[in-house]
Amino acid sequence: MTTIANPEELPVPAIVLAGGRSSRMGSNKALLPLGGVPMLRHIIDRLSPQVTSVALNAPPGWPESFGLPLVPDTVAGQAGPIAGIAAGLHHALRQDTGTTHILTVPSDSPFFPADLVLRLHAAIKGTDEIVIAVSGGQDHPVFGLWPLSLSADMEMFLRTDERRRLRDFFGRHVTREVDFPFVETPAGPLDPFFNVNTPDDFARAQKFLEHFHA
Repeated sequence: MTTIANPEELPVPAIVLAGGRSSRMGSNKALLPLGGVPMLRHIIDRLSPQVTSVALNAPPGWPESFGLPLVPDTVAGQAGPIAGIAAGLHHALRQDTGTTHILTVPSDSPFFPADLVLRLHAAIKGTDEIVIAVSGGQDHPVFGLWPLSLSADMEMFLRTDERRRLRDFFGRHVTREVDFPFVETPAGPLDPFFNVNTPDDFARAQKFLEHFHA
């Protein structure tokens, strides 16, 4: 496992969710060259200083993992982000690191805050609570801290709920939100959780990258 010293000494491992189909992009968006560097590489570099370890949730045969352990979904058919989170929880439980939560981030949002883990972790009031990011009045469920104690319930929800929506899962457990501000750049206000879904989004990300500072 890729291991990184955590300056805040928060024992939080992370998993990058890359199990989507990239259907609106037309190609594997996680590996598109953003500023000449694969977008997934940007994600890893921004995430690594904040956590104790990083793994990658992606299908078998994923072309480039950048040395990260590959953690496939536990159910077939690309069942959405909740399947990746469930796989990440299962993976963390097997590692037996003593952590209470894992962090999830998607593979298509390269500008997330450098203090993401610190601020989410500060909001935890109990070991069974979910904490997710919010910006501009919009929640971002894939940016969250997920309790390992919910692994079994998430697996059951994944296998029995037809819609498999994260927001429906929140109704079963205490979920807290942490609001993050937009970042002012010469290219305009940047939602720190801006995600790249389409070629137009990718072009916007290229412009933001020219002005973005950690």
